[in-house]
Amino acid sequence: MITFHELGLNKKLLQAVDELGFVNPTPIQQQAIPQILESEKDLIALAQTGTGKTAAFGLPILEKLDADSRTVQAIILCPTRELCLQITKDLENFAKFLGNVAIQPVYGGADALKQINGLKKNPQIVVGTPGRTLDLIKRGALKINNINWLVLDEADEMLNMGFREDIDSILETTPSEKQVLLFSATMMKEVRRIASEYMHKPEEISIGKTNEGSNDVEHHYYMVRANDRYLALKRLADINPNVYGIVFCRTRRETKEVADALIEDGYNADALHGDLSQAQRDTVMDKFRRKQLQLLVATDVAARGIDVNELTHVINYNLPDDPEVYVHRSGRTGRAGNKGVSIVIVHSREGRKLKDLERIIGKKIEAKQVPTGKEIVEKRLFATIDKIEKIDVDYSQIEPYLETISQKLEWMDRDELLKRFVSLEFTTFLDYYKHAKDLNVSESGREERGGKIRGGNVHGMTRFHINVGQKQQIKIPNLIGLINEKTRKRDIEIGKIEILRNFSFFEADSAHEQLILESFKGDGEIEVQISIPEKKEGRGGDRNERSDRGGERRGGYGSKGGDRRSSGNGYKKSSGSGSGGNRRSGGGDFKSKSKSGGGSSSSFASRSKGKRSR
Repeated sequence: MITFHELGLNKKLLQAVDELGFVNPTPIQQQAIPQILESEKDLIALAQTGTGKTAAFGLPILEKLDADSRTVQAIILCPTRELCLQITKDLENFAKFLGNVAIQPVYGGADALKQINGLKKNPQIVVGTPGRTLDLIKRGALKINNINWLVLDEADEMLNMGFREDIDSILETTPSEKQVLLFSATMMKEVRRIASEYMHKPEEISIGKTNEGSNDVEHHYYMVRANDRYLALKRLADINPNVYGIVFCRTRRETKEVADALIEDGYNADALHGDLSQAQRDTVMDKFRRKQLQLLVATDVAARGIDVNELTHVINYNLPDDPEVYVHRSGRTGRAGNKGVSIVIVHSREGRKLKDLERIIGKKIEAKQVPTGKEIVEKRLFATIDKIEKIDVDYSQIEPYLETISQKLEWMDRDELLKRFVSLEFTTFLDYYKHAKDLNVSESGREERGGKIRGGNVHGMTRFHINVGQKQQIKIPNLIGLINEKTRKRDIEIGKIEILRNFSFFEADSAHEQLILESFKGDGEIEVQISIPEKKEGRGGDRNERSDRGGERRGGYGSKGGDRRSSGNGYKKSSGSGSGGNRRSGGGDFKSKSKSGGGSSSSFASRSKGKRSR
């Protein structure tokens, strides 16, 4: 196997590489370093995230850099502040023995004046995010007249984040005589456009097929009902007590709700989303990198630039719409020779999307069963026993207490001691999972191990029937306003709304069930009642679960889905408030304070009964 010493780098760079413990280059490094060293041609390099791209372009640029010239010779663009700082740190480590090399990071969300002062010290390399880099160019603080290299690192990520215009402006402003090095995990349309417009007859190297997932990553999916996603997530955490991973959600709101619920249920988790200040984001990221958190719940945008090689799992709380997003997510595990698992929690109507995704990544996404309570308890029990077997005992520390403990427990034999140990450690798990339901469903929407799908107030939402619809020109904002007016409250959580021709359905926080029913009593014209799904013989499952489409809301105004039709018109209305209504959370959303419904127990942290819902 080839070593770094065979790539043509100078002794000072090799001294730094040796000190860092690098011996054999990764495939992208093995191909890109000689190419950049020996040629001035533009280069497109396609490789997954975490394959060592910084060294692939950083080492040859440092090799060819004129350390005596105090002008900016290389600009490296990257998508996020975190990646900007990581690249800067890596380059400084590589340049440790070169002497007179300065590297300046520039990025948004920080004091521009401090960065301008850094540029006045005449660095040879500037690493920056597109927005701040362009801003400093326009101010005249960043001089780009003499650059020899322009690197686009994670080009697809930058374009996905909306930096197209900034990148175009930078490329148009830089000298035409320069080497453009474009590194990307996927060759999306916009990346190809950049290459076509701003690169001259580029060489192209590719590690694996474009968009293909890493060979060190296993791909699994778990099929559950939409409103059982959170319960499935908890069970997956419980069955993997040593999990260290990222849970990806679609929206900031969902991210907050999932993280809040995990924390409240005693899990060692936190959220990363766009509403956090930079200081809050830095705190969360620092805790995650130090492994003080085991689950980081994040949106794709917020997670950009996270550079952690030891992730055991990436969990897709929803199947992303764009297959390239899945490629990026899964590429965050299985790095640096480690093995990883990429998990997708899906519902029965997403089977076709899975097949499309398999074709794109060139790999099988294996169907798995959400673990049962019994399986989880057994796994955690034997994991604990394994730890006890392997623990290093420091007799000097515990010796002063052994005699007292022995006297205290001398009346117990070995079997009695084991029984009490297991009871002490696992009673909470055993009680919690005693009547836990099977969450698995098949692609037809039925539970795998028999029985019909049943409605249930899993996440604290009740479904109501109201006798107004399209015929009365009702729209979603009107309906929400009507609920607010009648209840005289504006903080009731509203879930999914379906506007049909003569009537409608809406979901609302079950805590306000009686208030809503009482508020509409005596109106004369408008009737609100709890809807109960009408059972269909021989069809398996209730109609309500099978007709989950259209008009979804998450508690706000302005949805464009209000006039969508639904096939869910086969309901009968209950009289009075009832307790058996079809309560659900609406497409996977849930109230973070609700913990009902045969869920899972806390995985890593608290075993306090106050943290549990039975």
